[in-house]
Amino acid sequence: MSRRTLPLNETLYEYLLEVSLREPEVLRRLRAETARHPRAEMQIAPEQGQFMALLVRLIGARRVLEIGTFTGYSALWMALALPPDGRLVTCDVSAEYTAVARRYWEAAGVADRIELRLGPALDTLEALLDEGAAGTFDLAFIDADKASYDAYYERALQLVRPGGLILLDNLLMGGRVADPSNREPSVEAIRRLNEKLCRDLRVDYALLPLADGLGLARRR
Repeated sequence: MSRRTLPLNETLYEYLLEVSLREPEVLRRLRAETARHPRAEMQIAPEQGQFMALLVRLIGARRVLEIGTFTGYSALWMALALPPDGRLVTCDVSAEYTAVARRYWEAAGVADRIELRLGPALDTLEALLDEGAAGTFDLAFIDADKASYDAYYERALQLVRPGGLILLDNLLMGGRVADPSNREPSVEAIRRLNEKLCRDLRVDYALLPLADGLGLARRR
């Protein structure tokens, strides 16, 4: 028994993956390719992807919004959890990074469930609102530039239906948010957002020490 979350050393982490991870082969191949990428640290952990896929199934999600695609690993986890007529809209600024994503979405047979919108994410979110998509998404996942997280969160609150989920990645920032002497702009932006999320009565909220910190906000 423990009254606090266990620290994960390498041995315990490997055990966790061994006894719980059900990662399809196509996702394993994508993760392996991304591990060789110069920005490999931008990919989510496999146990986080599996958890997010479970959330998609638990809430019966049919429409998912993702802010930040990279090589498509998180999108693929969630798309595989959607029903055949489900749809995932994901946005990114890099045609180069998302070209990798497209290959694996095709290989997994879910490319028809995924709409990739290239361009600044705030422009994409505003366009969705202009198109009448407010309240039509069941789940949104935010994993992009940290300075804009608050703006993404506010748009996601409009786009997600009441009872829908907003997931926010990297809220622990490798532990840097807990160091008051750290004044990096990205760290300060997440630190301010963490304080806001704790007080935001528009949502039910929990921050999990999963991977680099995953926030779960349920729109009331």
